[in-house]
Amino acid sequence: MTSSILHRIEIADAHAHQFRVTLTVPQPAAQQRLSLPAWIPGSYLVREFARHLSQLQARQGSREIALQQLDKATWLAACDGRGALTVSYLVYAFDTSVRTAFLDARRGFFNGTSVFLRVAGREAEPQAVEMRGLPKGWRVGTALPALKTDARGQGLYRAADYDELVDHPVELGDFWRGEFKAAGVPHEFIVAGALPDFDGERLLADARRICEAEIAFWHGRKKPHFKRYVFMLNAVDDGYGGLEHRASTALIAARRDLPQRTPAPAKTEARAELSEGYVTLLGLISHEYFHTWNVKRLRPAEFARYDYTQENYTELLWFFEGFTSYYDDLLLLRAGLIDDARYLKLLAKTVTGVLAAPGRQVQSVAQSSFDAWVKYYRGDENTPNATISYYAKGSLVALALDLTLRTRGQGTLDDVMRGLWARSDGGPISQDDIAAVLHEVGGRSMAKELQAWVHGTGDLPLKELLQRAGVSWTQQAPTLVQRLGLRVSESALTGIKVSHVLRGGAAEAAGLAAGDELLGVDDWRLRRLDELLRLLPEDGSATLLVSRDQRLLHLPLVAAAAADSGAVALSPAPAPADNPAATAAQSLRQAWMRG
Repeated sequence: MTSSILHRIEIADAHAHQFRVTLTVPQPAAQQRLSLPAWIPGSYLVREFARHLSQLQARQGSREIALQQLDKATWLAACDGRGALTVSYLVYAFDTSVRTAFLDARRGFFNGTSVFLRVAGREAEPQAVEMRGLPKGWRVGTALPALKTDARGQGLYRAADYDELVDHPVELGDFWRGEFKAAGVPHEFIVAGALPDFDGERLLADARRICEAEIAFWHGRKKPHFKRYVFMLNAVDDGYGGLEHRASTALIAARRDLPQRTPAPAKTEARAELSEGYVTLLGLISHEYFHTWNVKRLRPAEFARYDYTQENYTELLWFFEGFTSYYDDLLLLRAGLIDDARYLKLLAKTVTGVLAAPGRQVQSVAQSSFDAWVKYYRGDENTPNATISYYAKGSLVALALDLTLRTRGQGTLDDVMRGLWARSDGGPISQDDIAAVLHEVGGRSMAKELQAWVHGTGDLPLKELLQRAGVSWTQQAPTLVQRLGLRVSESALTGIKVSHVLRGGAAEAAGLAAGDELLGVDDWRLRRLDELLRLLPEDGSATLLVSRDQRLLHLPLVAAAAADSGAVALSPAPAPADNPAATAAQSLRQAWMRG
């Protein structure tokens, strides 16, 4: 393949965290516009990547030409007919997240949206990337198709167009790499920054089980739409996150959460009990891999063609992120990586978190999706009171729809997902498509449920639905912070600092505000929040001593709470042999959990 547009990326100065990028455009327009995306698909916030570009220079042959900046991320090159346009620039790269770019003396990483200029009018043309001159021992890891590369991955890579070019992140460095096949498709797992006792073989085996379960979910025994897949995991001291791409994903996890090699006699026992951190990592892997179908192929109709210059609004993130969040842990269960009790514990955590957010009564998940650009990634002290997560509540909408279909015996949400794939040929969909397939699978319109659960702010009928599915719902006693309706941070340096005051709680009624430091209660000095529980009188009434902006305040507190404000616990309900209803519920639960 001969590409018309070439992007060459080199390490300019690792200690200064700078990449050098050179763009070559054959036969440019007389007034050629160039721009850098303002956001990256999958992370719905305008991030202004162009702020990291500097020293832009343009030439045609040996002649320097004018490069005029038109706005925050667009430039105009005054070209003529005398040869290819070459634009060179530096990119500052020191963001360890999965969204942008990073470079130091040990590791490099970039997303195309952070480094590759877009040539106006030429976005649909083939693009090529050249990577050479890597430090000794460094290799290239990416799902971008190789055109001509050496053993370390240096050389030329190709993309059919600009969208494909920027949908393949690149990992650079001396990383660990492992391979496996799932449903006959080659998969790679790249891990940077792991500790010496990292158990790569365990990670590969568990990732393979996830991939095979998800391929079977979507395609049965058929092969998926991609020919190769790459996981890129950056292990750090403390961090968590992921970003999906069409044939790869970039992940971040804490090193302590990766599996550790164990002595041979302990291996059987180690597999039986997974750490909480490792289960969280497996859930992240499951989530991002599921996105290969649900948001990268199935996607909102508004995302049929990305506009990289501004927000791309949709009300459907409750489906694309929320339903993916529903299936990430459920498919760990179906893959045999966790048991029923662990799955119900994870589900209960989500239920508790949603019910603890006053914002669920203020914002619908459809509105939460639309407002992602200004609210989800910009949390503040009022976020729990004004918003609801389209991830968390969206996953519970999926649960409610699934159990509703199953209790009626008219199909499952699994059937809905596969029906949407068939209906759109793995392409853009609208809410009308979702409603239509729910109707087809369920045998009746579910418009009433969609209106109430997606566009309304009432609580979902989860307790009743779960009990019908043979799951016991137990409301636990509220903790102190639940009784007070606040969230705090504690440290030896800053003391007990209030981070959030929840709407309608005792802390709000007392007049507490975010930023307050709790100093004492009645005549006692308060050093840790758990001391407050011991110091409160039986009726929960006391006077708090609070520091706010150098002033000392005495605030009256009544630490009461509703009986249902505690965490929710879920467990399999017993099914006595002489109780046909309980036996039927148990069968429904097994069918739901096993798929």
